[in-house]
Amino acid sequence: MPTARQAVTLRNMKINRGYFGIGVEGISKPMNLGNLMRSANAFGAHFFFTINSPINASTNYSDTSDSNQHVPLWQYDSVAKLNLPEKCVLVGVEFSDSAQYLPTFPHPLSAAYILGPERGSLSNAVCEQCSHLVKIPTKFCVNVGVAGAIVMYDRMLSMGRFNSRSLNNQSSYKKTMPHIHGSPKNRNSQN
Repeated sequence: MPTARQAVTLRNMKINRGYFGIGVEGISKPMNLGNLMRSANAFGAHFFFTINSPINASTNYSDTSDSNQHVPLWQYDSVAKLNLPEKCVLVGVEFSDSAQYLPTFPHPLSAAYILGPERGSLSNAVCEQCSHLVKIPTKFCVNVGVAGAIVMYDRMLSMGRFNSRSLNNQSSYKKTMPHIHGSPKNRNSQN
């Protein structure tokens, strides 16, 4: 019998569809990396990766959830060596005029999100590999760990099975109704 905490985790895993990973290029601050890895673990990332990072991500003291014990960690020397699963779409998160706003972005079912370094941008080599570029609609860049958490939260909301919010505070909360399965379909029968 799972504990209450395990039951919530199992339910959340069933709610979300597809899979995703998240990574960062050229990150140089261990605390930011630990924050991002902890958030990735909390949001149910299926893998985490770094590209061209001088930090050994497996010995990160700020990640109090020990995410490298729960989420596979891949470290690459360059974007040319990046090896994503088949049909996994690379999505760059970049504060750029050419990027699509995150709230309007239809998240791919299988995606890897990549963020740039602190006080910098994604390299041209990474941007060329991205199928999409998205930006968070803020006045200026936010911390890389915060940006990653916002992207993962947006994915969870758009890919999960949550009710939409009411447009005013006068409405009451409506619980999500469980899915009701129909009867089995035999596609080979002659009806």
